[in-house]
Parts: sequence; structure tokens; C-alpha cells
Amino acid sequence: MRNTANIHSTAIIDPSAIIASDVSIGPYCIIGPEVSIASGTKLHSHVVVAGYTRIGQNNQIFQFASIGEVCQDLKYNGEETWLEIGDHNTIREHSSLHRGTVQDHALTKVGSHNLLMVNTHIAHDCQIGNHNIFANNVGIAGHVQIGNNVIVGGNSGVHQFCKIDSYSMIGAASLITKDVPSYVMASGNPAHAFGLNIEGMKRRGWSRETINGLREAFKLIYKENLTTVQAIERIRTELLPTVAEVQLLIDSLEQSKRGIVR
Repeated sequence: MRNTANIHSTAIIDPSAIIASDVSIGPYCIIGPEVSIASGTKLHSHVVVAGYTRIGQNNQIFQFASIGEVCQDLKYNGEETWLEIGDHNTIREHSSLHRGTVQDHALTKVGSHNLLMVNTHIAHDCQIGNHNIFANNVGIAGHVQIGNNVIVGGNSGVHQFCKIDSYSMIGAASLITKDVPSYVMASGNPAHAFGLNIEGMKRRGWSRETINGLREAFKLIYKENLTTVQAIERIRTELLPTVAEVQLLIDSLEQSKRGIVR
């Protein structure tokens, strides 16, 4: 039984939707079929959750957001696909998050503790981690993977199938057409790597030894004219024994399918 005290009288909710008793649904919201919304989540007003969407706990979704709409991929032909959103996310005005396609895993997934600022777009089949910040007007194309603790500057665009790994930072108005390794700062159109996210590391209280080790790894990748294989080998033998954090950089290099930003 829904708690209608928390649901505005103008909201339209499909009978198949599962809404926790303390979910707040504001004026003129529309909740489509096969939607579930967990405890503590608030839809402020004029939010559309189109269907086939699972929303976790304690999310804030602001007015005119479009959640779980069918994707814009021309290959989509009405198949059952899903959008999953974790917990404690803030999704600001006019943001749009689309469901997946059967050409991938039929799922778009957003983790927890993310901030999606005004007019953020998350396209079909994206896999978004935790504690990320997407500034105003960021566009994430289909099949993109984004790790944890990533910041993407306003008005930036990410090309389909790219991967942005954890703790990296993308400058404003950038175009990402290659993979961005962990910890790397990238900016420009097209984007280029120009350093490490040192300030982010300091804010997390990482030791000087860890930061210096990551600096050395960055030099091996970008400054020593080494092949990718050579850089990986030197990072593994020279740095990994004492700086465990460089393993994420090794993973970025080994798992990249599009090649990394240079």
C-alpha cells in the first residue's frame, strides 16, 4: 500500500510501480511501468521516470529530469532494457538517463553518491561508478565506462565506447575520444593528458610517497618514449612493489580498447 501522504495529487503512477512508503513524489511527476523506487528517495516535481527503471535509496531527483526513457540508438526496437540507479545520488534539473540496448547488456547502470549537475546526459549502456561529479551540460555517449571519484568539467563530451578510469579529472569543454587512465588530468578538443590529479590526491590525504610514485609512473607512460608494453613492465617492476596504487594505472593501460589520451 502506497503512502499517498508523500505523493502529490497531480502525480501519475503506473499500477505496476513499486514505491517505498517514505518516497516523496512531487507535483506533476509521471512514473511509468516496472519502476521501483527505494526508501528515502525524493522526486521534486515534473520528473518523468519512463519505465523499466530501478532507483535505490535516498536519491534526490530535481524538476524536469527524464529518467529511464528509451534510448536514441537507431538499432533499438522496443526490447525490454533497463536503467539502474544506486543510492544517494543527486540528479539535477533537465538531466536525462536512458535505458540500455540488447546490443550490449540491456542495462545502463549508475552507482551511488554521484552528482549529475544541470542537463547531464547519460546515454544507453553506460556503466557509471561511485562518487563522480558531472558538471553542467556534460554529455556521456553510449557504452561509456566511468570509474569512481571522477570529475568531468562542464560542457564536456565523451565519445561512445570510451573509458574514463578512477580518480581522473576532465577539464571543462573537453572532447574525450580516447580512454583516460586512472589519476590523469585531460583537457582540450580533442583532449590531451597534461598531468595527474594531484590536488584530488592531496584532498584524500594520500601520502607523499604514493603521490611521488604515481608521478614516476606518469613519466614512464608519457615522457620516456616507451611503448605501452615497456611502460607497463617498468611500472610493475620499479614501482608496484612499494606503491600499490599504480596497479590502477597498469589496469588502465592493459584494458584500454581505444588507446589512451596522449
